[in-house]
Amino acid sequence: MTISRDWATPLTIGAFLLMAVTGLLMFFHLDTGLNKEAHEWLGWAMVIGVGTHVTANWTAFKRHLARPTALVVIGVFAAILAASFFIKEDEEGGHPGKRATQVVLHAPLTSVAPLVGQAPEALVAKLQAAGFKSANAGQSVADIAGPDQGQQFKALGAILP
Repeated sequence: MTISRDWATPLTIGAFLLMAVTGLLMFFHLDTGLNKEAHEWLGWAMVIGVGTHVTANWTAFKRHLARPTALVVIGVFAAILAASFFIKEDEEGGHPGKRATQVVLHAPLTSVAPLVGQAPEALVAKLQAAGFKSANAGQSVADIAGPDQGQQFKALGAILP
């Protein structure tokens, strides 16, 4: 069976575009809606696209593998992949900044208010003005904003000075 470059290459390009954009959005915590799910599930399109592209261009691919520079670049990425299975986050559960953010996101507004030098009622008013109408001082930012990380950071941004 011959795989046509006429569809293998556009499939690879389209899948790369989707993976690059959704990956960047997730990296900068700007993902909303189904960005993360699209990245995870439609990543299979990237795998299929690359597989078909390599198959359709097998002769050129073999030429690349014969070059030392290509082997070094591929080797570096293979080493990074291998290391990613063995290098773990610290015992406390990750980067201290990430942990601190999680603590603030999940603490009730009554506990967050002294940290930002404001009354809990002022934080509730700011959140309501930002569109989080059901906010109350006994809730956490995560409870108010819901599970969407983009909404959580929007709410957090509304209450921070």
